[in-house]
Amino acid sequence: MKILAISCSPQRHGNTETLLSEALKGAQQEGADVELYSVSGKTIQPCDACRTCWKARKCHIQDDMQDLYKKMLESDGIVWGAPIYLYSMNAQAKTIMDRTFALDHHQTALANKVGGAVVVAASLGLLDALKDLYFYFVSMQMLPANYVAAYAHIKGDAEKLENCMNAARDLGRQMVLIAARKFEYPREIEGSHNAYGTWVK
Repeated sequence: MKILAISCSPQRHGNTETLLSEALKGAQQEGADVELYSVSGKTIQPCDACRTCWKARKCHIQDDMQDLYKKMLESDGIVWGAPIYLYSMNAQAKTIMDRTFALDHHQTALANKVGGAVVVAASLGLLDALKDLYFYFVSMQMLPANYVAAYAHIKGDAEKLENCMNAARDLGRQMVLIAARKFEYPREIEGSHNAYGTWVK
């Protein structure tokens, strides 16, 4: 059992990473192997909409996302950590989400993995980021776990939020317990996650 935490913050050891680390402690308490992946110092380019992955079934962009693909595919649960910049998830978080489109052609490669969310803001934007993350989980046929939403501005603020730190630890534990139950989307609908209700004809 492996739980991967992706810190989408360009800062190391900030509030987002602090809460993710706490979530991983909870996962370890339930016996999981854990890993924290930070985008800080990494090169992850945005999707260029080339559609190569539609035929080649892999992304043509060779950057640090290739390593992250491997880590995501090997995990049983992924907890995303996204700071809020200008009232929405930061660019790094959205870039990673967009680049996982290339995985969508691997027989829904992220399906049945547990998804958790940690979002951190100084003021507005938490709910919008959570909405986007959970819509992503459902679109990728992941199994949504809980979330942690924190108001934290200065580095170190999250550590002072006792209830929030406890919630992060509980999130990690919950992700392992959900993954251990081996829930699966019905094979009859595997890969059929088009946006129903948006087609004109």
